[in-house]
This record gives sequence, structure tokens and C-alpha cells, in this order.
Amino acid sequence: MAWGFTCCARYHDGAGLKRAKLALACDVAPCYDACMIQIDAIGYSIEGRPLFDGASATIPTGHKVGLVGRNGTGKTTLFRLIRGELTLDHGQITLPARARIGGVAQEAPASDVSLLDTVLAADKERAALLAEADTATDPTRIAEVQTRLADIDAWSAPARASTILKGLGFDEAAQARPCADFSGGWRMRVALAAVLFSAPDILLLDEPTNYLDLEGALWLEGFLQKYPHTVLIVSHDRGLLNRAVQGILHLEAQKLTYWTGSFGQFLSARAMQAKIQGEAARKQAARRAHLQSFVDRFRAKASKAKQAQSRLKMLEKMDPIAAPEEAANHVFTFPQPDQLPPPIVHIDDGAVGYGDKTILSRLALRIDQDDRIALLGRNGMGKSTLSKLLAGELPLQSGRLTKSNKLRIGYFAQHQMDVLRAAETPLQHLQRARPDTPPAKLRAQLAGFGLLAAQAETEVGRLSGGQKARLTLLLATLDAPHMLILDEPTNHLDMESREALAEALAAYDGAVVLVSHDMHLLNLVADRLWLVADGRVQPYDGDLDSYRQFLLQAAPAKPVDKPQATAKPTRPSRDAILALRSDLRKAEARIEKLEEMHEKLSAILADPALYEDSKISELEGWNRKYAELTEAMARAETLWMAAQEALDQAESQ
Repeated sequence: MAWGFTCCARYHDGAGLKRAKLALACDVAPCYDACMIQIDAIGYSIEGRPLFDGASATIPTGHKVGLVGRNGTGKTTLFRLIRGELTLDHGQITLPARARIGGVAQEAPASDVSLLDTVLAADKERAALLAEADTATDPTRIAEVQTRLADIDAWSAPARASTILKGLGFDEAAQARPCADFSGGWRMRVALAAVLFSAPDILLLDEPTNYLDLEGALWLEGFLQKYPHTVLIVSHDRGLLNRAVQGILHLEAQKLTYWTGSFGQFLSARAMQAKIQGEAARKQAARRAHLQSFVDRFRAKASKAKQAQSRLKMLEKMDPIAAPEEAANHVFTFPQPDQLPPPIVHIDDGAVGYGDKTILSRLALRIDQDDRIALLGRNGMGKSTLSKLLAGELPLQSGRLTKSNKLRIGYFAQHQMDVLRAAETPLQHLQRARPDTPPAKLRAQLAGFGLLAAQAETEVGRLSGGQKARLTLLLATLDAPHMLILDEPTNHLDMESREALAEALAAYDGAVVLVSHDMHLLNLVADRLWLVADGRVQPYDGDLDSYRQFLLQAAPAKPVDKPQATAKPTRPSRDAILALRSDLRKAEARIEKLEEMHEKLSAILADPALYEDSKISELEGWNRKYAELTEAMARAETLWMAAQEALDQAESQ
């Protein structure tokens, strides 16, 4: 099964705290007091590399805690240590004696069992009692079984299981279908639904939003907020960590530190601590330097020897204060494409699908090179289908698709193994794409995306999810594409890598089409929103906050035209405002390039050698160019002022 537990005599189920109150199950008060996870000075190494060294933490009972840290620091390993799958080198992890531990270990099996029955089977006690109820003959035992079934609210279980499946994207028709009908990503959702339904005392979730759309991620946030037991969750989703947890367990330098509050509060507190620690380290360094200077100067003098020895002892007793570690410098550098005339992609009355089945129709879309587009919509509505159409992976079934002749497209597939070869190394992937490039240069490119020497020679099938994502990003941007299509690029990337990706996209001069459940990334990157729903793709006339509210209210996520009072001017549409913002960005970029040219030309004209008699004709040419450049800068500033004024006027309405 995909969900394994350490069973106990203390029973909990999806009905909440009802079972926790049963004196039949355990002595509640003492058990509750002991229901915390105690991690005491643990040590654990893999192949000689320490992941934990004297790490300690206490997780209070019933708390929802986010486990954060850089990729490869040991977060998943800590889960395995808590579950008892690995043996500590030293130290101990103490859990409540009878607590059940639950987590999603792998996807649900591709069986003929329906989704609903698969989830119901995760409550092993209920399943066992129902089976016994069908065969028991002793009247006393029959009464005990029926009482217990009533106590655990067994008869409402199908409704509760169905609600969880619906929240994760399965309608009633899908819930009746067998697991074998669904792909691995969807079966991961079934496994997640099963562990949520079984409601273990300690719930361990490792990147649960990686296979969810935005709607599913928001539903999970709400579910975890109301979950009555302890939750430890590994996630790089800022929204989830800010809204669904009460504390942050930070793994860094083989140590664990527990911080109370959300992820945002953790970042603020940690930044303040780092500032204080840095100041203390600098002051101590200055103090040590002063003492050492005195010792060095007066150690040999008899009159000062006693004072020198005293200061030397002070130095020996001084506990060194380490300066805070600098964050790893995660940087993605995307090669810049040349400029193409707009539009780079135009679709007129298009339809796309698979075989004879049409997924999207009546497509009327235009993409320019400076567009930053986020695709919104539930899973299964066609976001990935549209991405594949734009990437050239799918043809139009009907209609017309026009692309620039020189258009280059980079495509990051949601399922990375669709484009990667498991038996090849990252270096071999690049050598196949760039057979004439020296291996040293290819290794440098891999290192620039965080794949160092060891990973460059490791088969892709053995790389972590984050390392595969980095390789896929490198391959997608290798040819300096004019349009970059990213389908859930942040899955498996840590916080630092997500920020680096956002920075790289901000500096990138090509079009971006982005599918992601990461609201933070969408807010940083996208300035146009397209809603994929009901077989159509339309501009979403709203922002990401309003779209989130639509999802939370379970209302149709469609543009809403609000009636305007006749006395007030009509506010420009979102597309009109985005077009004005695009004009302003182009004007700013034009001024920036002209200023760069002005600096270079000024440096040339400042060269005394240019004013020699032999170079008079050359000087005249440079002066002419300088005059033309000055005039161009004046025109560019006029256009910028007009664009800024137009945007200010539109946004003020």
C-alpha cells in the first residue's frame, strides 16, 4: 500500500478528536501530555557525509510545522528516521508510545479498485471491523463491533473520503473509476487522499503540492489548518508555509532549530538574528585583535609580561562567535535571444487535442516577445495541452497557427522524465545537444545550474528531483529561445532556487508562458493572466488575489464584468493596462540602451588621441554620431513620459 503507519491502541480518524476522547483507547490525559516529538542530539551520516550532528528539537503536540532547508540537507532522511526506517548513529528520537505515523511513501497502486474504495481501505480499523461484522456470531462481540463502528463514525466515512478526493480534484465520476485508469501523478493524489482520510497522530508530508494544481494546493492549506493532530511538512511553497503552519523547523549545518510562527515570520526573525550575530562576531573579532596586539607588543617586556599573560588567558577563554553563514549563491543565467518582430505566435480559431478528442477550441491568441503570461485553471482543463501546442509538441486539429520564421522555443515539461533519458548523465545530455563543444565548457554550464562535478557524471535516474529540474531548465534555455514555456518548473526546487528562477526570468528578454501552483512565483513573473476552462482560453480580467478568492469560495473562476455607474468613466481593461505597461517597459529599455551607447561614445570622445590632426575626419564622424544619439535620447525620453502619463491615467480610473 502507499500509506504505511506504525499502529497503536490509540485510535484517531477523519472525524477529528472524537476518537481521541475515548477512554477505551487509552488513558487520554497522560498520553496527550506525552504526545510530542522529541529529537535529542541525533547524529546520522550517509557514506561518511554527516547530515545530522547533535541536532535537537521538540515539536509540540498538535502543531503544524514546516520543515525547511536547502536541497540535500536531509529533510526526507529526517522523515525516514522518525518512521524508524533508518538507524541513528547516535542520539534518539522519542515519539508517543502508541501514536500512529502516516505519510505518502509512493503513488497508489494501479489496481482495479475504485478511488473511493482505495481511500476507504486506508482506515484499517474500520475495514477490519466491517469485515468482522459480516462474520461474527457471538452476540457480545457483535455488540462491541457495532458500538465501535458507531464510535469511530464509520458510516459517514464514504462521505468524508469523497470530500477529500473532491478537494484534490476528483469528481464523483472519477471517484468510481479504478486507480489503473489514472497516471502516476493523479495516483499520487489518491495516495495523499488516503493518508489524509486515515488521520494519523503524526502526519509526515513531503512536498505534497508537487502534484496539485493551485485549487488543490489551496484546498490542502485549508484542510491542514483544521487537522486536529501533529503535522510535519516539507515544502517550498511559501503560501502553504505562511498559512497552514504554526512553526518552522529549520535544518542547516547539521542542526535543527525550531521557530514559532509562519515562514514569513521565520525569515524576519532569522534575518534579525543573523544581523545580531554578525555584529557580535565583528565586535569580538575587533576585541580579539586588540588583545592579541597587546600580547604581541609587550610579551617580551618584563614590566608588561604579567598584563600580556592576563590578556592571553582572556583570549583563550573567549568562546568564538561565528559569523552567520552566507546563503548559497543560486543563480540561473539564461542566454538572451535576438529580437523578433511581433507577434511571435498567433493562433486564429484554433482547436487542439489528442486523436479525435478536442480539448481546447476557438483559440484566438497572440503572443509578443515581451509577454509574461500565466496560465490559470484546474488540472485537466488543458493548461499542459496548450503548453504542448505552443511548444510544437502537438499540432492544431483545425484553425491557423502562425509563428515567426526564426522563432526558437524552450520547453520545460511538467514530467521531467518526458524529456530526460534516465540512463544518461547530465554531461551526456549536453554532449548530445552540443557535440562540438569541449567537455570543460559543458561542465561549466552544468555547474552554473547547480550540477557540479559529481552530479555531471551521475545517471539522471539517480538524481534528485531538484537536480533533474535544473538540468531540464538548462536544456530548455540552451539555444537562447525567444519564448520559454514552463510547466510547473518549481516542483522539487528549494526556496533559494525558486528565487533565482524568478530573478532569471525577470532579466530574460523573451516571452514567458508559465504554469505553476506557486503563487509567489506567478506574482513575481506574470503580467498577463489567461484562464483555461470549459475548453476555452480567455484573458482573466482580475488579479491573482481575486482568482485565489474565486477558488476558495468554490465559485467559477471566470472573468466577471462589474457594472459601471454611467457617471463614472469606464476603467480600461486589464489587457489595455498591461499593454500600456508593456509600452512603458519598452520605452525604459530603449532609454537604457541609449544611455549605454552614450557612455561608450563619451569615452571615445574623451580620448586625446582622437583630436590629432590626422584624425580630424574620424572626429567629425564621432561628433555626428554623438549629435544623433543626443537627439534620439530626447525622443526616447518624450516617448517614455507619454507612456508613463498614459499608464498613470489608466490606473487612476
